[in-house]
This record gives sequence, C-alpha cells and structure tokens, in this order.
Amino acid sequence: MRPYCTKVNKALSGSRFSFLLEPLSACNICPRNCNADRLHGTIGVCGSNAGFNISSICIHQGEEPVISGVNGICNVFFSRCNLSCIYCQNYQISCNRGEVNEQEMQLQDVVDLIIKNLDQGCHAVGFVSPSHYIPHVKAIIESLRLRGYNPVFVYNTNSYDKVEEIQALESYVDIYLPDYKYSDNDLSRKFSKVADYQQTALAAIKEMYRQKGSTLVMNENGYAESGLIIRHLVLPGNIGNSLNVLRQIADISTSIAVSLMAQYWPTQAVLNHPTLNRTLSIEEYEIVKTELDNLGFYKGWVQDIESGDHYLPDFDSNKPFNH
Repeated sequence: MRPYCTKVNKALSGSRFSFLLEPLSACNICPRNCNADRLHGTIGVCGSNAGFNISSICIHQGEEPVISGVNGICNVFFSRCNLSCIYCQNYQISCNRGEVNEQEMQLQDVVDLIIKNLDQGCHAVGFVSPSHYIPHVKAIIESLRLRGYNPVFVYNTNSYDKVEEIQALESYVDIYLPDYKYSDNDLSRKFSKVADYQQTALAAIKEMYRQKGSTLVMNENGYAESGLIIRHLVLPGNIGNSLNVLRQIADISTSIAVSLMAQYWPTQAVLNHPTLNRTLSIEEYEIVKTELDNLGFYKGWVQDIESGDHYLPDFDSNKPFNH
C-alpha cells in the first residue's frame, strides 16, 4: 500500500481514522465513478482532493423545526459538489473550478469547532453536500464519539448517492435529509449535468427509507432523533417535474415527511435562462401544494412563498445565514 501524501497526513494528523480515507485512492464513492486518486493529489469530477475542505462550520436555524430546534443545528458545509446545478443556491461554495471560499482543515480542527457549537446548545450535527466526502463524515463522527459526544447526526444530501454508500452509513446517520430534485433525467441533464439522477437518487432514498421507515422519532423536547425527511425545491417554469417528484415519493409511502420548499432565488448565472431567471409564482406553488394534499401526504412542512431571499446564504460571511 502506498503511503499517504503530505496533504492527507496533515489533514488526519494524529488520527486513528486515516484508514477511512483509503477509498479515495481510486475514488468511486459517488455515482460519478471517476476513479480519481484523490488521496495522492488528483482532483475528482467533484473538484475535490482528499483534504477536509470545508467552507463553513456554523450554527444554522433555517432547517426544519424538528431539526434546528431552539438553538439551531451545527452544520458542516463541505466545499464543492458532485452535481453541477446551473442554478445552485450555494454557488459560492459548490463551484467546481476552485473559486470557492474554503478552508482545508485538520480533523482535529473540524471536531474542535463542532464541539464548540455543541457546547453552546446545539443538539445535532448536519453534514451538507456530503456525498463526495463520506469517508470524512465517518471520520468526524468517529472522532466525536471518541471524545464522548454523540449528537444527532444529519445527512443533508442532493441524493446523488450510491446505495452501497448509504448502506454503509447506517450505523452513523440518525436522520436522512435528502433533496429529491428531478423526476426525469432530461431535466437533470440540462440543469445538473448528470444523466442518471432520477433512478440513482430514488434508489438511494429507498435505502434511506429501508433504514428509517416513515416514522420521525422525537425526544421529549419535540426534536427529531431519527428518521427521514425528503425535501423538494420547486423550480419556476418546471411544475410538472415537482408534481411527478411528489408522485414518485408517494409510490414509496405517503407517510414520509416531505418538506416542500419555495425558496428558489435566481442567481447571476441564470439571469438569462428562459425559466430559471425568476422566482416561483404563487400560482405555480399552489398547484404543487394542491398535489401534495391530493396525494395524501400528511407529515412535513410547506415553506412560505416569500421565503426566497430569507434563506439565501452569504458564505463570504462568518455567519452565512445572518443577513
């Protein structure tokens, strides 16, 4: 076995969990299957090496109420992404060309920052855009547990995940928070540059459902401790996609908690796009909400139509969601 490169040695300095990064020597942890040797400096399709590349570790109060609670969740925002959504709301950190606000940290530094937030009252830790950093997620969780911390762990994903990777997370993740974006691959190809999103994401979500079922396990404070919540961001001009997304989730179970989101905001990159260059209309959103009711979903959340600019983060700030 080849030795780890200096960069990875630094990232996992003093850690007993360096073995968790071994799959990155020929990285196929996400469905891109690019086989990049991230461990020794090659950049994958996601634009990432093997370091702990993190844009922000912060307290976030904008998640679903059962996840954020009163004190918020400590979210770990990984840089870059294994999708390339042209309308990305987190474009400052998900850009795959290296033009991102990120810190390459050591595992110890990451864990120290998370513990600082946990000690301020956060009951949960969320991993945002984690699909291309699953080995790092495991290392962080193992390190926290080793230091006596076992908060609720939330896997907040775009759902472009492999079933076998989700299976391997069963002993790590308490709450799955997947976003089911597209009901057909024509849209995913146009908007996110991936040709197999629908079947891949749906298979991953079905595995999450196998693990957690449709019951949200709550504690005495009304916070979720285990379960599955499926998010869907309604895109303007693409209501048919949202209707079919809800129908496909209903085919799994209408008992699943669904979080319907209206927070889409057109970024600079799509101001000239024929459908994505505007916010969602009230009429469009009402059609989708009506279908949610007609299908029989009875658990979850529906965002206010005015929520767009409220949830748009600024990752140039130390507190991205305080603006």
